[in-house]
Amino acid sequence: VTVSVCFGQVLDVGLWLLLSCCSAETALVHGDIIPSPAKNAVPCTARGCKWRKYGRYVYVPVSFSRSYSRNEMNTIIRGLLTFHSTTCIRFVWRRWWHSSYIYFFSGSGCWSYLGRQSRGQRISLKKNGCLHNGIIQHEVLHALGFHHEQVRSDRDEHVRILFENILQGLEGNFKKVETNNLGTPYDLMSVMQYYKYAFSKNGKPTILAKSDPDLNFGYSDAMTQNDIDRVNRLYQCCE
Repeated sequence: VTVSVCFGQVLDVGLWLLLSCCSAETALVHGDIIPSPAKNAVPCTARGCKWRKYGRYVYVPVSFSRSYSRNEMNTIIRGLLTFHSTTCIRFVWRRWWHSSYIYFFSGSGCWSYLGRQSRGQRISLKKNGCLHNGIIQHEVLHALGFHHEQVRSDRDEHVRILFENILQGLEGNFKKVETNNLGTPYDLMSVMQYYKYAFSKNGKPTILAKSDPDLNFGYSDAMTQNDIDRVNRLYQCCE
């Protein structure tokens, strides 16, 4: 499969999730989440997987694969700096004493773990396809503890999932999770929202907005205000 994605074109996040799902080194949950054998499907925050807060800020150590060029690394850093300007999350360089950290590397597609892992974790941002602001923030939000929008516990009030159009064997990517929605509304423009044709087997929609079946969504290139509010509420940034 040859795919060309650039900033001048519509970013098909769903396609990159599909490519990740089919090429990752282990089976993925919901398209781009690495499962942990020691953790079940209850909300991440119920398992104590939040990053620790010290004073006013939540510090998340990071490091980068040497395979990234300077420009590629700067692209990732720009995506991270948005969290600095809008939330209390602060990404810092990993030091030898940091047991929990995120290592960015160019792996098989775009994927992440859900929430903080006890012995460090990786985020795969493949050079050819994943180094876009929306994808970077999407995978980082997974690492901070956030699920996809369309698996929210209240999703059936806002969208219809058309299982008859989903590729066989990938229906599990649309399985609902008992999420903590933090008092925020369902957001079709969220950077965590699949696009309406995600994992389609026939070119027909797999997700329809109940408010407007013709609405296109899932192409966000940056966090929405609701995405930002959720980070601030989960990590009590205003306290």
